[in-house]
Amino acid sequence: MIVIQFAVYAVLGLTYLGLALGYIPGLRMNRATIALVGSAFLIALGVLNLQEAWQAIDANTIVFLLSMMVVNANLSYAGFFRRALSVLLSFTRSPLGLLIALTFGSGTLSAVFLNDTLALVFTPLTLSLAQALSLNPIPYLLAIAGATNIGSVATLSGNPQNILIGSFSDIPYLEFLRVLAPVAFTGLIVQVGLLWLLYPDVRSVKPCQILPITNQRIYKPLFNKTIVITTCLLVAFTIGLPLAQSALVAASLLLITRRIKPQRILKKVDWNLLVMFSGLFILTKATQKLNLLQPFTHAINSAASLLGVTVILSNMISNVPAVLLLHPLISPGDTKSWLLLAAGSTLAGNLTLFGSVANLIIVEAAADLGYKLTFLDHLRFGVPITVFTLILAYVFIH
Repeated sequence: MIVIQFAVYAVLGLTYLGLALGYIPGLRMNRATIALVGSAFLIALGVLNLQEAWQAIDANTIVFLLSMMVVNANLSYAGFFRRALSVLLSFTRSPLGLLIALTFGSGTLSAVFLNDTLALVFTPLTLSLAQALSLNPIPYLLAIAGATNIGSVATLSGNPQNILIGSFSDIPYLEFLRVLAPVAFTGLIVQVGLLWLLYPDVRSVKPCQILPITNQRIYKPLFNKTIVITTCLLVAFTIGLPLAQSALVAASLLLITRRIKPQRILKKVDWNLLVMFSGLFILTKATQKLNLLQPFTHAINSAASLLGVTVILSNMISNVPAVLLLHPLISPGDTKSWLLLAAGSTLAGNLTLFGSVANLIIVEAAADLGYKLTFLDHLRFGVPITVFTLILAYVFIH
């Protein structure tokens, strides 16, 4: 019995350590496989049975996330994100103007669509733009990294952890937007100012002679269909229709097509993320059953402490596991606590280079193209922007 109990705690500890690192030393495992294997071992050790594990997975969250990925994939293939960036950059030709356009463009789009998608699409386009104009790409990469995190805090559909909170809480879409949109908007303004201070090269308002990004050729039938359905989805969100069901209907309508092979859309779905979420739900249920959440109950007895614990956990084990770990301690009707959890878990992603998936996507994409965004480059930007936006969120919510 003691041996089994020791094995249970060892599995939990090793799993959360792996989730924090993103890998297990000496093994080829990522967060998805770590969460899945950890869950399997806990079931094998008798902490949960298979039925309890299955029931622990929140269907609303998985359906919402999968559906939004399908919508985003269609938008990407339709050329929406390239066109959006092209339109943004058509308004300015100066280094400072480009910084502002990228910050507010990626921030606004990430509030509507998943921030990871924006990071994937905007990074190579921004690097090619900076290279063509002989500009230092680092401040522009930081602008995308920071803005996709800050902008996504504004809505329940902006990032995976907000999607979780939308499933667990009773907060209407517009109420969430009303409280946190001012935090996102102010944070984006501060981000521009901070990058202006840190990188003198971006202060120039002198127009660049050539702007290499032009409107990309798009396939109009697919583009128009995708825009109409996505607009209807956003209307459904704003009038209070169920988030997961609305997204599922929109995704299903987009999958009815003669124009694009389904394999191309399904390849864009982040199955790793869906597997990781499922594993994390099971891990959280096991943690609850073992009564390991008791220390957090005393640690989050005020708004400030909840925000602090969220930030610490988000940087220790990543933001999605942090939300899953803390959500059983918050009642569905406690709007203020849910908003603090959303703000803390999202804005904490800017603290370090490893704080969010969007950051890692940008770093990896930049490295593939020969550019290096270092930990220290990010840290001197990430610490002040995170501290300011967290204080801002606390003031607006509390």
